[in-house]
Amino acid sequence: MEFEKSDKHTAGALDIRNVIGSLLAIYGVILLLMGIFGDRELDKTGDINANLYAGIALLAVGLGFLAWVRIRPIKVPETVSHEDSSPKAGD
Repeated sequence: MEFEKSDKHTAGALDIRNVIGSLLAIYGVILLLMGIFGDRELDKTGDINANLYAGIALLAVGLGFLAWVRIRPIKVPETVSHEDSSPKAGD
């Protein structure tokens, strides 16, 4: 059985979904911890712990982005043919 070598690879760290997912997850963890351990100023938010709920939501969305990258990675071709599109002297 012969396997063909793929001429494509994944975008990896250059995929914008990694950056967005990581930032959202980090901010979500920070807000989640602030909601759990921080000063509870529930009077300002109508007896709702806004940091806790916002942290949970951001963490869920961030993990969703990171899962999306794992499930459907972007395939980038190994070699790209570049045609010279610059104007020549006679043009």
